[in-house]
Amino acid sequence: MVSNSPSPATIVTVLAICLALLHCAAIPAAAQNCNCQPGLCCSKYGYCGTTSEYCGEGCRSGPCSGSGGGGGGSGSGNGVSVASVVTAAFFDGIKNQGGNGCAGRGKSFYTLSAFLSAASSYPNFAHAGSADEGKREIAAFFAHVTHETGHFCYVSEIDGESMNYCDASDAAWPCVQGQGYYGRGPLQISWNYNYGPAGKNIGFDGLANPGIVAQDPVVSFKSALWFWMDNVHLVMPQGFGATIRAINGALECNGKNTAEMEARVGFYQQYCRELGVGPGSNLTC
Repeated sequence: MVSNSPSPATIVTVLAICLALLHCAAIPAAAQNCNCQPGLCCSKYGYCGTTSEYCGEGCRSGPCSGSGGGGGGSGSGNGVSVASVVTAAFFDGIKNQGGNGCAGRGKSFYTLSAFLSAASSYPNFAHAGSADEGKREIAAFFAHVTHETGHFCYVSEIDGESMNYCDASDAAWPCVQGQGYYGRGPLQISWNYNYGPAGKNIGFDGLANPGIVAQDPVVSFKSALWFWMDNVHLVMPQGFGATIRAINGALECNGKNTAEMEARVGFYQQYCRELGVGPGSNLTC
């Protein structure tokens, strides 16, 4: 005779499933673009959480633990030590290429110690795959930084205060009256929809106080690394051209501004040579 009453083992199983579901429901998730709270991992699918599904393989940012953590890296290994690759000679060499004609204050603002301090908050930078992949990511990052800042010359966009860069349709990150969201920092982040999430990740009010990106060098480098890890890091395996598309593709790719695109490629190739690594394929967009 078959009983209609659940067995004790079945009851235990059901309770375990319910507890697991409650635990998952307690973890906030933000679809696609993550912008996770501190302490949460951004999964390869763009959601926030703390379990191995979020922090394991393909983890894009946060306290990742799996192979390829930090997102998108092909190959194996733990990348490279950023501090051992980005030496004083490499960093200052970029500044020196700007010459004495720099009209900005970047040469005194941007320092190696500020970069390394900021990089420590993004441990998956240059750690997605092999040592060569790590070096290529560093070369790519600094190629874009060189292009955006004029060899560490400019901290803020030239004539940026005359620009609006407020997307009023973005209800998630509403502009604050009197604030300007023009380009600042090593990657010249702009727009309210970038300043808001950057501030949330780093720990400042990006909408009410965007100017701190041009006042605190560590925050400035963190803003660039935040943007890089959230928008560029994942496409590194596709080649340097994909990083151009991720940063300024609407203005430079598909023949829109070939000179600007080729300038970025030239810096990337130069830094790859300095770091002793091949640049890979698919350099243009």
